[in-house]
Amino acid sequence: MAFVADRIAGPVMAASALFLAFSGVAMAQDAGQPGVVGQPEPWQTGFQVAASAVMEDIEHFHNVILMPIITVIALFVLALLLVVIFRYNQKANPIPSKLTHHTGLEIAWTVLPIIILVFIAIPSFRLLYYQQTIPQADLTIKATGAQWYWSFEYPDLGGIAFDANMIEEKDLKPGQPRLLAVDNEVVVPVDKVVRVQVTGADVIHSFAIPSFGIKIDAIPGRLNETWFKATHTGIFYGQCSELCGTKHAFMPVAIRVVSEADFTSWLSTKKAEMEGHNPDKVASATAN
Repeated sequence: MAFVADRIAGPVMAASALFLAFSGVAMAQDAGQPGVVGQPEPWQTGFQVAASAVMEDIEHFHNVILMPIITVIALFVLALLLVVIFRYNQKANPIPSKLTHHTGLEIAWTVLPIIILVFIAIPSFRLLYYQQTIPQADLTIKATGAQWYWSFEYPDLGGIAFDANMIEEKDLKPGQPRLLAVDNEVVVPVDKVVRVQVTGADVIHSFAIPSFGIKIDAIPGRLNETWFKATHTGIFYGQCSELCGTKHAFMPVAIRVVSEADFTSWLSTKKAEMEGHNPDKVASATAN
């Protein structure tokens, strides 16, 4: 076993370094783009662009801790399988070994996985605690999942409320993604802690924005909470991630992150609309 480990250690570390280097380049390119768009891309295999500290930590945990460990384990097991196939087949070993127990080996394959799991668990629990501990919020948004759209409220900003429905494919404008664009976007300021209160109006939904690293169930009769602090301006898309009915795939979320000045301007416009200047108009959440 030591011989096999020595033979594969070099290639494994080289492959891991190449993977991390590629991931680092990709993340640096994404992070440097102002006004980014958080949405899936054709043939994408990695995460969407990270737009919050939580998502950046998730990417780091995945790329720097989990992937090298998974790569080493997978290649090590593959090497063991190849050794067994070619060294211990009937042709190479016409007289089979009668060895049935090896105390040291049994201790090793019990203790080593425990050590690996503990090594993974420590940063995992730290990240989970960071996700679940909501800081002092600068803004609160309530999201209610319904069949099949989202309703949003700003409870501490004059009761601004609106529904967000998916734009049909025939009505899409240039630049609007299919199955993700909505008629009313949620608008939040950049670099502000946003607390999101989530519930359901009928069945269980799930509020998820991959770029922010948030995903939480929307359950009728229960108020769940999560949070994010967007680090980039731009628009970030998500979807209901719970099988909620026949139109489950058609209730996206769009959050537009803008500067504080633009958010103040948007807020003034929405308050005017809610006060009756445009009483029949659903609050538009598109910031210039």
